[in-house]
Amino acid sequence: MRQFAYARATGLDEAIAAGAEPETAFLAGGTELLNWLRLGIATPARIVDITRLDGLDRIEALPHGGLRIGALARLNDVAQHEVVMRDYPVLSQAILKAASPQLRNLATIGGNPLQKTRCPYFRAEETLPCNKREPGSGCSALHGINDRHAIFGWTDDCVATQPSDPAVALAALDAVFVTAHRDGGRRVPATAFHTLPDERPQDHNVLRHGELILGIELPAPARRSAYLKIRERESYEYAIVSAAAALDLDGSRIVRARIALGGVAHRPWRLNEAEERFTGIDTGDRDALRDAIVASFGEARALSHNAYKIPLARNAALRVIESAARMPS
Repeated sequence: MRQFAYARATGLDEAIAAGAEPETAFLAGGTELLNWLRLGIATPARIVDITRLDGLDRIEALPHGGLRIGALARLNDVAQHEVVMRDYPVLSQAILKAASPQLRNLATIGGNPLQKTRCPYFRAEETLPCNKREPGSGCSALHGINDRHAIFGWTDDCVATQPSDPAVALAALDAVFVTAHRDGGRRVPATAFHTLPDERPQDHNVLRHGELILGIELPAPARRSAYLKIRERESYEYAIVSAAAALDLDGSRIVRARIALGGVAHRPWRLNEAEERFTGIDTGDRDALRDAIVASFGEARALSHNAYKIPLARNAALRVIESAARMPS
């Protein structure tokens, strides 16, 4: 592990100025950053502690409806917040399926979506071809062990997936990341926050160096929502495939549906065509729901060892729609 300097920011302006310096990283919960340091994935010369920034852990209603969650809110605090549990159950469920209770007591809602891929070639302690670690070196997983890898959006340069559970729920909720940066902050839709490997396979998300997530804004409540996580072990395991759905219903008929898959691409993957086809379908009509979902899988491409993921993801999408429909309004 490379030695680094440590500083604690006492205000937002100080944090933004410090974060803009070369080879600087922000520290919030630290549950992921420490792994990066240990593996050599990140080698900052300076770490800026932002845990004392005032107000960034608040969860509060937005003036015109919806909810703002401060980036430093701890995962368990978000998952157990009364409004989140009542109005955004998909987010509460996704968080409670993420990591262990001990880690959720420390990890933050702003930091969790910044997780880097769990591809074993990317996280290997020895040097292996990996375009995310060493751009231009190749992708060991492309023709290697890739049973956990992508079925959507991959290229020959990278077939990795994004591991965050809350990120999938946020994508299904049409959440927005609110940021600050010395050149000006911005609002980034959760559906566009993570990058695909078609242009810069070394990137994980769209954040610029020194850009700090201030909070996440959720639109009007989506109480008919649910999260499904499929993994080899129920305890402390990353998803093979996950699915998040948010529904607006008229009786049992779908007025609007939003559905995102996790574990299938380097970003939460919205099933846009299925969402359009869901309109007007009765949630009890499994054949119609299944047909709509299948229509969104025309872009799915299996690797040498993960063809099983395609039917698994289709079934997960169907199950989560049915689960969301059963939620109390």
